[in-house]
Amino acid sequence: MSEDVAADGGRSAFARASWANVLGNVVKIVVEGAAGYAFGSVALLADAAHSVADLVASVVVLVWGRSAFDEPDDTHPHGHTRIEPLTALFVGAVIALLGLNLLYRSIQGLLAGPDIEFSVLLLAALAFSIADMYLVYRYTIGINERLQSTALAALAKDCLNDIYTSVAAVVGVLGVLVDLPILDPIAGGLVSVLVVYQGVEIGRENVDYLIGAAPGPEKRTEITDCLRRHAAVEGVHDLTVFYDGTVLEVEVHVEVDGDMPFRDAHDIESELVDCLRRLENVGDAHVHLDPSGIGEWKESADDR
Repeated sequence: MSEDVAADGGRSAFARASWANVLGNVVKIVVEGAAGYAFGSVALLADAAHSVADLVASVVVLVWGRSAFDEPDDTHPHGHTRIEPLTALFVGAVIALLGLNLLYRSIQGLLAGPDIEFSVLLLAALAFSIADMYLVYRYTIGINERLQSTALAALAKDCLNDIYTSVAAVVGVLGVLVDLPILDPIAGGLVSVLVVYQGVEIGRENVDYLIGAAPGPEKRTEITDCLRRHAAVEGVHDLTVFYDGTVLEVEVHVEVDGDMPFRDAHDIESELVDCLRRLENVGDAHVHLDPSGIGEWKESADDR
């Protein structure tokens, strides 16, 4: 998340999207829970219970995720950007656990036989829940187009999972109507596999952000090309690129004419840093200038 976004109301936009997810889940829980309790529908009660965990995840993102916008301080000199993937990792874990729970319920339904009572109001409650989650999903991704927050991206995927599970419940209710109640656990089982997969993918991506993993070779090539385009650069070596939260940190040694005036070397270093910081996802860059021809460096980025 860039400083420009954070300074331009990023915290406020993040809070609005988080609140939308909190309120959307509250409404879904009330509507589905009331309908499920009134008509004895296990499918709706289970979907409402599913949304309780989603509500917890949304509250965690709302309370904790906003800290990513805090300015660097004495105890966090590099800022608080790693809080964002940490909250996204939590949401991913919740999604995966919910998917496993749904898979367990689906297997139970296949073995014991589903027990669902048909009612038009059940379909109405599910239709309302689907519309509710779709609106929250659209609002979240709309805000996140500017923020590019991994935490909000995880909440958006969770909204889609809610839609999928509600559709599975619709299939089950319609299955009762056409005397095929077995459709409910079958649909639930298929959806649960997708939910678990999405939760694992969210977790895998954000673990890379937290442990400072390196990006792919394409990014290293882009960075090297950016440096080599400068007329004064004669070589590039000891390039290190890694994630610091959701942004990239670049450390590199660049070879230039060792006899140039110090002021000129300083200007070249500033120009190279500015070039790197303009690249997508690069948060900060540290460029060390070396006189060309010494050959004391560990490795050359040009040979990689």
